[in-house]
Amino acid sequence: MQAVSYKVKNIVKEAFVYLLLALGTFGMLLTAAQYFSFRDDTGFLQFKQGYLHIAVWKIAFYVHVFSAVVALLAGFTQFSNDLLKKHRSLHRALGKIYVADILFINFPAGMIMAVYANGGLPSKAAFIILDLLWFFFTWKAVHAARNKKISLHREYMIRSYALTCSAVTLRTWKIIFSHSMHIEPGLLYMIDAWMGFVPNLLFAEWLIRKRGMKLLPVKRKVI
Repeated sequence: MQAVSYKVKNIVKEAFVYLLLALGTFGMLLTAAQYFSFRDDTGFLQFKQGYLHIAVWKIAFYVHVFSAVVALLAGFTQFSNDLLKKHRSLHRALGKIYVADILFINFPAGMIMAVYANGGLPSKAAFIILDLLWFFFTWKAVHAARNKKISLHREYMIRSYALTCSAVTLRTWKIIFSHSMHIEPGLLYMIDAWMGFVPNLLFAEWLIRKRGMKLLPVKRKVI
């Protein structure tokens, strides 16, 4: 009975997490959709009028906006045990899409955007660090998988996807801050740049350690 209750609890918890991820991904799809018009007065572009004449920045922006959604969707499925057990080839195919998207598309585009970020040096530093960590954790996940270190692969994928989700949390924090306090736009952007990924990474580390503790053998008292 206790085993059944534990299994049901895990199913409910997993369903709740996937629901949150689904809502966040859907929100990003709506955000990306507005840029299909390629108008210069839409959404975030309203605050980047001084950069619109820089071709490399503008290309990087559109590449990042559309490809980040692909990374969210591809990574969304990577933590499903059912998918891994029953559809391993699909798991690998989606994993390859996720990795290629980050390492070869989003990383260079994100670095260009980081250099031109609003909010001065603190914001630029935040986005550069985010982009470097995103690349590093994703590459380490691939390296671990190739060396058959599955547990380590999963840990680095958790870190990588936590940073992928910064696309969602950055916008969430912006809404929270802008509606709960009066703050100068430049300062708001600077705070948001760090809040968009640091809490995600801390949560990922907590989750990894919690999972590691569950896998440790239980020491039984000898009577």
